[in-house]
Amino acid sequence: MKSLNRRTLISGTLVAAGAVGAASVSGLFGNAEARAGGKFAINRSAEDWKRRLGPVRYRILREEGTERAYSSPLNKEKRAGVYACAGCNLGLYKSDKKYDSGTGWPSFWGPIAQDRIGTSRDYKIGYPRTEVHCARCGGHLGHIFNDGPKPTGKRHCLNGLALKFIPA
Repeated sequence: MKSLNRRTLISGTLVAAGAVGAASVSGLFGNAEARAGGKFAINRSAEDWKRRLGPVRYRILREEGTERAYSSPLNKEKRAGVYACAGCNLGLYKSDKKYDSGTGWPSFWGPIAQDRIGTSRDYKIGYPRTEVHCARCGGHLGHIFNDGPKPTGKRHCLNGLALKFIPA
């Protein structure tokens, strides 16, 4: 029998997550904005967010969706610069904290500053995960895992569509 490697495990988890997402579990738990009571510096109506973001980015940022692994050009971005929230342009992560996690999503070991992001508990796939969102607009960015490199040991695994790259 073939041993499980990290990619196989992550792929299986994503399939399970997709099945759960298809069952509309996100509607049961709500999104980051709803959990925070809309208490962000930037608050917009769903219609305004949809118009500004388009349907795919809206699904990621406002409905806590996940893009397909290896689908984002930002995963391979190597230039120096800042990764900002695609919803409100707040600079969140610098390129010097980015690394190749082998998971298929842009990954960072830490944000520019802790006050740029917020976290919440996410149970959508049956076990608790740490969801990360933009502190200014509440946009869903991805998740934080405890399997990253030094110095933090964290992996901020982010949707490329939740970000906008600004070259240095």
